[in-house]
Amino acid sequence: MIHHISIPAENPLKVAQVLSELWQGQVARFVANPGSYVVFKLDQLGTLIEVYPSGTELVPGNKEQQVSFAQNSDFSKYTAIHAAISVSIPADEIIAIAQREGWRALKCDRDGLFTVIEFWLENRLLLELLPPDFGSEYLSFMQPQTLQQFLAKLNTQLEVKNSLVAEKG
Repeated sequence: MIHHISIPAENPLKVAQVLSELWQGQVARFVANPGSYVVFKLDQLGTLIEVYPSGTELVPGNKEQQVSFAQNSDFSKYTAIHAAISVSIPADEIIAIAQREGWRALKCDRDGLFTVIEFWLENRLLLELLPPDFGSEYLSFMQPQTLQQFLAKLNTQLEVKNSLVAEKG
């Protein structure tokens, strides 16, 4: 269970407000790092997202010191960080919010396994949003028995590919 994550944003307050709208949660300042905000889903699991100014880096402290924050002015606009997040609003509302903000949003089929809305915060950070009907599809695929069958199929395909390569080699 992931209880919270942190993400970068050019405009942390705006991004936090949009995330709060998608989650129907609340926003507060994140006092540990100036210019940062935290979005609370207000669920029983303590789910939240910290939104830091772009270029923020988490740096390990000394032996006895906890994490500290640093600012890197030479950061990439894009990141490999992304998350799949369930929301309680329907897909058409998600698309409308993205359009209002001028951000990319696209309904995507993930190889027939489940559907997501690719929601690009500030057109640079990917969230795969799962409205209620998509969320049930995702959870159905992610059940251990279904995943074991899927992984067995992938492993069989890999073995066949490896044996074909060995025969040609």
